[in-house]
Amino acid sequence: MTKRALQKTLIVTTALILVPIIIGLVIWQQLPEKIPTHFSMNGRPNGWSSRPFTVFGIPLLMLVVQYICGLGVYFDPKKSNINQRIYKLTLWIVPVITLFVMFIIYGKAFHWPISIGLMTSILIGLLFIVLGNYMYKIKQNYTIGIRVPWTLNSQENWNRTHRLAAWVFVISGLTLILNAFLQQFWLIIVVILCIIILPVGYSFLLYRKGI
Repeated sequence: MTKRALQKTLIVTTALILVPIIIGLVIWQQLPEKIPTHFSMNGRPNGWSSRPFTVFGIPLLMLVVQYICGLGVYFDPKKSNINQRIYKLTLWIVPVITLFVMFIIYGKAFHWPISIGLMTSILIGLLFIVLGNYMYKIKQNYTIGIRVPWTLNSQENWNRTHRLAAWVFVISGLTLILNAFLQQFWLIIVVILCIIILPVGYSFLLYRKGI
């Protein structure tokens, strides 16, 4: 991605990340002094933050994460290997998550009947499916993908690992969407372990075989 294209994308995504602040200012007087910002698995609040931190702090923290991600990829020594669509996709993840999180927080502050487990599982599931469809296209680099010593040391290891990871991400995403309706905590743990262990373990096995 060129410097100009990065600037344009960061301007648009920055504006989206800051939208919840504008909304927060509009509804400021209607918001309680303490707002639920952390929830248990069943969607019940178990953590609260002040109104200023919720309205300003959370979006601004997400904005910092956005710039770390964007600039981290831009200054990657192997950024020429990163597909432009994949780069743009990574820059849209934080804004989408920010809008989603702030929608839930504001909604819960007004006692809207929001099913956090359902919505979260569907969003993350869709995210994994999208990432999975791009995973096998990712070429060797230092910021995006399965970055372990064995994939970074071998192009063939990298390619094979990411082909497997693509399937793992898609299947995991479909499983999470299904679990949005089943609401089984153990299934979430299984998905997380599969996403972490299967690609890394496969990469290590390939390394042991000299690949």
